[in-house]
Amino acid sequence: MNALFAIFSELSQFTGGINPTLLVGVTVFCAAAALVAAVMILVREMGTSTAEDRLATLTGRKSDGAMREEIVKEGMDGLSGIFRGFSDRLNSLGLLFEQADSPIKPETFFLISGGCALVGAVAAVAFQAPLPLVPLAAVLTALLPLMWLMYRRKQRFKAFAAQLPDALELVGRALRSGHSLASGLHVVVQEMPNPISTEFGNAYEEQNLGVPLEQALKNMLKRMPNMDLKFFVTAVAIQRQAGGDMAEILDKISYIIRERFKIMGQVMALTGEGRISGVVLMILPVAIFVAVWYLNPDYVMLLFTEELGRKMIAVAAVLQVLGAVVIKKIVAIKI
Repeated sequence: MNALFAIFSELSQFTGGINPTLLVGVTVFCAAAALVAAVMILVREMGTSTAEDRLATLTGRKSDGAMREEIVKEGMDGLSGIFRGFSDRLNSLGLLFEQADSPIKPETFFLISGGCALVGAVAAVAFQAPLPLVPLAAVLTALLPLMWLMYRRKQRFKAFAAQLPDALELVGRALRSGHSLASGLHVVVQEMPNPISTEFGNAYEEQNLGVPLEQALKNMLKRMPNMDLKFFVTAVAIQRQAGGDMAEILDKISYIIRERFKIMGQVMALTGEGRISGVVLMILPVAIFVAVWYLNPDYVMLLFTEELGRKMIAVAAVLQVLGAVVIKKIVAIKI
């Protein structure tokens, strides 16, 4: 390791005096990323070939031309699988924007993320932060728009879950008064605020355009992955096939949802101390590091210039992540 740092120290003399620690970090990151990508492609390539094809190749029953065609085919299948996975991630990103009801488009979102990363890097340099912290500051600030989007999505899910019992009771009363289920959805659109009126309105418009009602409700469940809504969609599908009193079913579902909310409130109150302790324990090490770096920068720089200091930072980061996961598992009680 010392020889590696000596080599990068000599290289830094030809690259404008860049910190060799930063060069080592960037090189290790690039090498690790390349290794992970190579392993993923290798696993995908191996998964596409069958055992019979391998045995035929080993026993010589395949000609060289057939072997070359098989290799090319497997390579193309691997590439197409990678592109399919990439397109699926893009579709999931679009669904994320739809679930959050984002007022900005994805391209604008990425521009904002890039601008935040640039601002974070400039701010780190302006405050004379250690060089290894400059890319970290850029990454953290680039994640701020994504955190805002996830927060907006979470709040929208929470509001939808709180409105769902009233919406189901409203649909049940509409059914008792002689309306159809589709008309009951339209009543929710007219009588209730966002976000539940928007989602029920989308389902109502889809079934007006010829989409079966069950499929329209499944599409709404995809946009709003709520367990209580899943009960409603399943109940509608069963009632369409087997019959039954749909209004009574909706009343029971809404009653169960309200009881779950009561239990969830009690759990949140009992686990409040643990959640606050987790937040404090996660923020405290970072706050102490910033305070000590502000008061005595030379003392903190030992963590980046010394081999033992770099190991301590790596161990501290791993333990910090493990602590966050463990605390989240303790306080997250599913009902």
